[in-house]
Amino acid sequence: MNNIIKIFLLFLGLGLTSFGGPAAHIGYFRKTFVQDLNWLDDKQYASFVALSQFMPGPASSQVGFAIGYHRGGLAGALSAFLGFTLPSFLLLFLFAVTSAAWQELGVVAGIIHGLKLLAVVVVADATLSMFKQFCQRKTAQCLMLMTAVAVLVLPSLFTQILVLIFAALVGAMFMTRGNGTLPETSTIQLNFWWLGLFIIALVASLFLANQPDSLGQIFGQFYQVGSLVFGGGHVVLPLLETNVGELVTQDRFLTGYALAQAIPGPMFTLATFLGADIWLESPIQGALVATIAIFMPGFLLMLVGLKSWRAISQRPTIAGCLAGVNAAVVGLLLAALYQPVFVSAVAAPMDIALVILGFGLLKMFKPSIVLLVFGFACSGAVIGVM
Repeated sequence: MNNIIKIFLLFLGLGLTSFGGPAAHIGYFRKTFVQDLNWLDDKQYASFVALSQFMPGPASSQVGFAIGYHRGGLAGALSAFLGFTLPSFLLLFLFAVTSAAWQELGVVAGIIHGLKLLAVVVVADATLSMFKQFCQRKTAQCLMLMTAVAVLVLPSLFTQILVLIFAALVGAMFMTRGNGTLPETSTIQLNFWWLGLFIIALVASLFLANQPDSLGQIFGQFYQVGSLVFGGGHVVLPLLETNVGELVTQDRFLTGYALAQAIPGPMFTLATFLGADIWLESPIQGALVATIAIFMPGFLLMLVGLKSWRAISQRPTIAGCLAGVNAAVVGLLLAALYQPVFVSAVAAPMDIALVILGFGLLKMFKPSIVLLVFGFACSGAVIGVM
């Protein structure tokens, strides 16, 4: 029990201080659990990171989940998740239930507008960084462009699913070279109990998502999003906007996303804000259902493959599928950069000037996310009272 409490407290501390998104979180985890505590070595840690990139779900939270599992079994994994997620869950829940009351104030509205402009900068930077990482080949670049065009022209969850499947097939056929080293005949041992639970919940989500005005609808739609997001972080934005955008106004959706930028912890707790905003008759129920639903698929799939990560990631066909999907994900993020992020945030020459300035400062000097949040919030407040 003491070990489980220690895991919880360590991840709670990280949940209170880990600004900067999934890449930064992974850096914090490495420093804490590999360098400082020596709970695992670099090779083991790299294996968790690799598996989190292969499985859909919140990448940094999945790494934390795997560390907790490594240290304390399933109880340790759940303690790690609870500790790391609790601070951002509470903050975004409070924002959701109180922000409508003070959002009309000029200064507050200005701060939120400034954070929306920061979202443009952050998503643009994430898109560029992921392009450099996942779109080095011409095939990947073509997949990225085709995905962005398809989603902008035909914006729907069905379109996104189709382009991800198409990208996986193209990757398997044309992007296997150099991505995998293990023979296709090698044995992969999977935990089919967890896989069965994932499939049952996915099938149930398809039914529940069509039950309007119910908590089941919230669970179904957020579970589907969690089952399709590869890489976590900002990649959740386009799928959430497509799948649940009709349940909240675009302004509230972008407000939640902007606030999620300003707090530590996982980006997936944007679901907390949206769930509370959707289920106004009992916001805490909506927040809990949406949060559990969006994290659940990624954790179930981590449990499926946690002990066989090497065999999974090194099979050429699977590695090629992953390469294709990663390229398509960049296209999804590029499309989301325009709609809804840019369209909903940039409305005047001063806005685009701040975005350009912020992006330039980010690329040249790489300031911490805390400084960026402070700078954009102050700039928005000034504009709000002018």
